[in-house]
Order: sequence, then structure tokens, then C-alpha cells
Amino acid sequence: MADAYALEVRNLNAWYPVKKGPLSRKAKKTVLHDISFQIGENEILGLVGESGCGKSTLCKVLLGMLGTYEGEVIHHTKRPQVVFQDPFGSLNPAKKVGWILEEPLKLAGGMNREERRRKVEDMLEAVGLPGEYKNRYPRELSGGQRQRVSIASALIGGSKLIIADEPVSALDVTVQAQILDLLLALRREFGLSILFISHDLNVVYQVCQRVLVMKKGRIVEQGDIDDIYDHPKEAYTKELLDAALDFEDDAAEI
Repeated sequence: MADAYALEVRNLNAWYPVKKGPLSRKAKKTVLHDISFQIGENEILGLVGESGCGKSTLCKVLLGMLGTYEGEVIHHTKRPQVVFQDPFGSLNPAKKVGWILEEPLKLAGGMNREERRRKVEDMLEAVGLPGEYKNRYPRELSGGQRQRVSIASALIGGSKLIIADEPVSALDVTVQAQILDLLLALRREFGLSILFISHDLNVVYQVCQRVLVMKKGRIVEQGDIDDIYDHPKEAYTKELLDAALDFEDDAAEI
């Protein structure tokens, strides 16, 4: 565990408003229940759970996209940036890579045109792409290259906290390994903290120091990665690990 935190979440409950009928008052559907955890500085924290368990709602709260919650969300760094599962969908197809990366620098101000362009080239180099890629459109890049641009976009504003939402699930296995290695390298270079969301427990084990297990909007188990994987306490965690092991065995037989 790190001595300092990049993010603290305390007793978080989040909900969506629901209309029961045309004349009825608004009710609410609570999706997150009493969520508490921390992300340490320079830590990669895994978040696993089945579809519909509340991972996306948690992301919305952390990113400031959902205000219907109670509890505390304490950012000790700039507001987090997100790297999505589908890099093509998250990049403006009508704009070149250079424009995509430079735009947040323009909005932030404080840099002239030459400084912004140099920053764009430096960030492309940091994610393993030549500076000349600033002149390409997203459609001219491979899936792995687009994800590198997405990572550069998340980092270029100076945020030290990244939410990686299934960042490698749309990539083939070889490219997955490259992107995971890149995230580990960037964590060391920039001192990043990362909330790494994935349904693939094998991937989570490769990159995370600790893991949260979420079920039906609750954190049912959390701890060091080896403790959770080797000695799970909750039946649900055991089910997830057994399913991951079965999938790995099936894949090995193909």
C-alpha cells in the first residue's frame, strides 16, 4: 500500500432517478452501495466484476459525469482521465491525431503554438509512436496504435490518475501485451495511478498490485492481488477465478 493516495472514495452510494408513472414523484434506483476504497500514488488498482455490477456507474461518479450520489470522492490530483475499450469510438474520426492531442492544451491555455506542438510530439514518443503520426487520421492507424493515441490523450493534460476501462479487451493477444507493457512503463515514467477495469482476471493479475471485486453494486472483497487470487474469501470471487481458469484451459486446447 502506498503512503499517499491519489484518490479516496468513502461510503459512496449512487443512484439514477426513476419515474414510476406520469403522475408519480420521481423515485431512485440505487446502483452503488457503501463503496469505500483508495488508490495509492503510483499504484495500479484492479476492479473486476460481471457486466451490470456497477463498474460503469462508479466510473461516471469518479469522472464527474454523475452527480446523484452521496459520500465522499476525494481527488488528490487532477480529475482523472479515461482510456476507453474502443479507441476508434473515443477519437474524433474527422480530426488528425495532432489536433486531437493539441486541443486540450489549447483549452487549458498557458502554452504557445510551438510549445503545444512540441508537447504533442513528446507525448506521441512517450506512447511509442513517431511524431509524424500527428498528421494521420485515426482510421489510418491500427487498433493498437489508436489505443496508444487514446492513452496519450489521457496523459497530455498532466493528470496523474487514469481510469483504464477494459483498455485491451478489443485488441488481439500480442497487441494486448504491448499495451499492458506500455501502461506499466508510463506508470513508472510519470508516476501514474491507474484504476484498471477488466473482466479478464488473468490480465488484472499481470498489471495490478491490489484488486476490488464488485458484485451488485457492492465491493465484496478487496486486497493484495496474491492474497485475493490465492485465498479468496467470498464465494463470488471464487466463481470469477474458476471461470477465468476454465476459460484459460479451454483456450489452451484450441
